[in-house]
Amino acid sequence: MTVLEKRKLTGFFENELRNQILSFWMPRCEDKEYGGFLNCFDNKGEKLVSYDKYTWSQGRFVWMFAKLAETPAVLFSKAERAEFLRLAGQGADFMVNHCLIGENDYRCVFLMNRDGSPKQVEGWDELDMSIYADCFAVIGLARYALVSGDIEKYRFAKRLHASCVERIRNYTFKTLPYPLSQKYRAHGIPMIMSNTTKELCLAADKLDREYTAYLRGLVRGYTEDILEHFVDENDVMHEVILKEDNAFFPQLLGQHMNPGHTIEDAWFMLEAAELCGENAWEEKIFRVTEKAFENGWDKKYGGILHFCGINGGEPVGDMSGVEEETMTKQLSDWGSKLWWVHSEALYTSLLCYCRSGKEIFREWFERVFDYTFDTFPGQDPEVREWIQIRTREGAPQDKVVALPVKDPFHITRNLILILELLHNI
Repeated sequence: MTVLEKRKLTGFFENELRNQILSFWMPRCEDKEYGGFLNCFDNKGEKLVSYDKYTWSQGRFVWMFAKLAETPAVLFSKAERAEFLRLAGQGADFMVNHCLIGENDYRCVFLMNRDGSPKQVEGWDELDMSIYADCFAVIGLARYALVSGDIEKYRFAKRLHASCVERIRNYTFKTLPYPLSQKYRAHGIPMIMSNTTKELCLAADKLDREYTAYLRGLVRGYTEDILEHFVDENDVMHEVILKEDNAFFPQLLGQHMNPGHTIEDAWFMLEAAELCGENAWEEKIFRVTEKAFENGWDKKYGGILHFCGINGGEPVGDMSGVEEETMTKQLSDWGSKLWWVHSEALYTSLLCYCRSGKEIFREWFERVFDYTFDTFPGQDPEVREWIQIRTREGAPQDKVVALPVKDPFHITRNLILILELLHNI
């Protein structure tokens, strides 16, 4: 990459982060009355439709602002970074005060009222509906502890993480909004735990050094599980396997890919390889990533499909025994184009190009760049933030993606990581 190319990309992504994304969220996301953050905006970003607070999103906001607070001085001023840290801190306080289902019961509520009191999800009796919410709480608090040095927030994150590890080992966890029968294992669990544990490990390296060896061992285990059990002989990442023997299975649920998950996990695994000193993992990770781009790309309309078959295109397969699984039902939306998938693909393709030197990843970066910025950024100058979901053909859709929120996490995280990558090459 030439100096000119690097400067052009840096300027473009700086503008996207500062003037397109953060200009929408600051200051409107902060709840100055109750603490925490508000993000139940409609997809167009025109109005706030609910004051509900999802623990999932609260943790993501804390991570986002904590990460912004530690960005290089060339990106943001000292005063701006101090404001980011303040926002992260008030969000961390809100979470510590409200996110647990009970005192000293380290499981997170899935949904809260505006004041932080627990709120049941319609149709469900339990409060702890998704271990993903717990993981995002750990991720946010760990990053805040790393940046601020707040030992109490670190200890809270450590206890919550230990609870996650135990529940996963005992298979006593839930995964709303995508519940899955206990006969199966989802790639998303070792994937999120790898990233969550890495985040806690970074904080422990500063605040709790004796704990880091244990955490690195967990990261190693989660990554080896993914590479050994979820990736087939053709370097395809299956999203669901059988729990009993970690085997692939012929029904539709076992014969599909989630290209966005695979592409996101690629950089998780590359970070895990670096953390664990396992450079030997990299070549397989590059092959898996290349296959995800190849199979996931919509050859008719462009962009990356929400889901695809293990050989690309529409997922196909036997429905017997899996037709009632929520994740199977999700596959009918296989052709949608999601904002988070493309933001992850931008960073992963550039990272793989910088790490491997393989021209194919530069080509994917350019292809994804062209599609993404032609498709997702909002056209309303009063909003600017991205439209979250498009039809297969690229038209805007007004529908919920996972949670009824507008979520800046993936875009912001990947813009920051891209700028850090460009800054360091």
